[in-house]
Amino acid sequence: MTTPNSATSHPLLGQGALITGGGSGIGLASARALLAMGASVTLAGRSAERVQAAAAELSVEAPSGATVRWVSCDTADEDQVAAATEVAAEATGSVQLAVAAAGTGNFTPIIATDLAAWNQLLATNLTGTMLVFKHVGASAVQAGGGAMVAISSIAGHASHRWMSAYCVSKAGVDMLVRTAADELGRHGVRVNSVRPGVVDTELAAMLVNDPGINGDYLNQMPIRRVGKPEDVGALVGFLCSPAASWITGENIHVDGGHHLRRGPDMDEAARAFFGDGVVG
Repeated sequence: MTTPNSATSHPLLGQGALITGGGSGIGLASARALLAMGASVTLAGRSAERVQAAAAELSVEAPSGATVRWVSCDTADEDQVAAATEVAAEATGSVQLAVAAAGTGNFTPIIATDLAAWNQLLATNLTGTMLVFKHVGASAVQAGGGAMVAISSIAGHASHRWMSAYCVSKAGVDMLVRTAADELGRHGVRVNSVRPGVVDTELAAMLVNDPGINGDYLNQMPIRRVGKPEDVGALVGFLCSPAASWITGENIHVDGGHHLRRGPDMDEAARAFFGDGVVG
C-alpha cells in the first residue's frame, strides 16, 4: 500500500487563493474545497466579524503547509480589492487562485427599480468580479499561471421575472469570464464561472423558505432538491485544480438540471410586495 505524496493529495500546495464572499455560503464552501487541496486561502468579506469567524473555523482543517487568512473587503471598492490581494499573497508570495463569490440580490419590478439600488447591485456583483479578476489576474500572470472562478447563477441564463438587476449582473459576469479567459489563456490563467440554481444560503432565503416559490423551483429540476453550498464548492475546487487544466471560458451549470426548463414563477410574491398595479 502506497501513501499519496503531497503533489497528488494536495495539488494546490504553495498556491495562494483569494475568496470574496468567503465568510459564509458558497464562498466558504469553495474556500474549504481549495484548502483541502493545499491552497493557502484568504477569506474576504464586508463583515470583519463573519470572515474572522469563518477563518477560525477553517484553520483547524488546514493541511500542513497551508494557511488561512481573512480580510475585510468591499469588492465594489478597488483599493480594498487591491489590499485584499496583497494580504492573500503574504503566505506564498503571489496569488494564483481566485473565487469571486461576493454578491447580492434584488426582487423589484423593472418599472419600480431605484437607480441607486440598481447601480449598487451591479457594483457588487459585476464590477466586484471584474476587480477581483483584474488584481488576482495580474498576480497570476506574474506567477506564470493560475485559475479564477466566478459565482454566476442560473439567473444569468434563464430570465427571472422581478429580478432584472440580478439577472443582468450575472449575465455580465458570464461574458466577463469568457473575455477574460480569451485574454489570459496565453499566460496560463484559466477563467470559468459556475451557475448555481437555488442553493440554501442566506442570500436565497426567500426562495428557499417561501413554499410557493420553492415548490416551483423544485418542479423545474430533474434532480428535485435544493442545492447545498458544498455542491457548488466541489465544482469550484475542481475548476481550480490541475484536473481542469484544459478547461477555460466555460459557464457551467450546477443546478439539478434546472437550466433545462424555465425560470421560476414568483408572480404571487411580487403581487404581495408591489400590488397588481405594478405587477399586472
